[in-house]
Amino acid sequence: MTHTPPPGGGLQIKGLTYQVGDRVLLNSVDLAVDAGKSVAVTGPSGSGKSTLLMCVLGLVKPASGTITAGGHRLTGLLPGALAKARRKRLGMVFQFGELLPELTPVENVALPMLLDGVDHRHAHESATQLLDELEVPHGSTPTGMLSGGERQRTAVARALIAQPSVLLADEPTGALDPKARENVADQMFRICRERDCALLVVTHDPAVAERADDEFQLQESTLVPVQRGTHS
Repeated sequence: MTHTPPPGGGLQIKGLTYQVGDRVLLNSVDLAVDAGKSVAVTGPSGSGKSTLLMCVLGLVKPASGTITAGGHRLTGLLPGALAKARRKRLGMVFQFGELLPELTPVENVALPMLLDGVDHRHAHESATQLLDELEVPHGSTPTGMLSGGERQRTAVARALIAQPSVLLADEPTGALDPKARENVADQMFRICRERDCALLVVTHDPAVAERADDEFQLQESTLVPVQRGTHS
């Protein structure tokens, strides 16, 4: 099975502002992540990094600004249209994977396709290929019996199965031991490059952030470019 690169030009965020009460978490944030490229966002806990991802996902509504993924504007869509666009344009990897432990890796990864009405055989073939690319063992073993790194690579596969334009990752290696962290990060960045998928990753881990093509720190509600070799 060959991969068809997602249409459009990755992720564009323009003038994004979000606040809770009197506290401004994001102040006119601009960010572009081209297809096949990666950006890491770092910063202290509570600075608004995860909020940025939630705005892109449409789970929280910004006060102003526009978000475009794969050439399609996400902001301003009605709930039904937004949910459809989210399924088609965006993939999400959470810190703890959020998989169904009783299902096999193939079943977990195929689930989004099956929910969209894709043929069972095609969905499972696509899931198997993606798991092979991410070097995840698959078979009848429940996902809950895999190692932490294997489970997280399964989560990456599930997020990519619909061939999204953009992959979002919120502390994707935060719950892993050092060896598993390196492996998951290597595989995630590699497969996004190969599949022309824009990657936006939020992380506290300098070793993960340094893999990205560009890095920003969220400081006082704005994104500040990080000069490579310096982390604060």
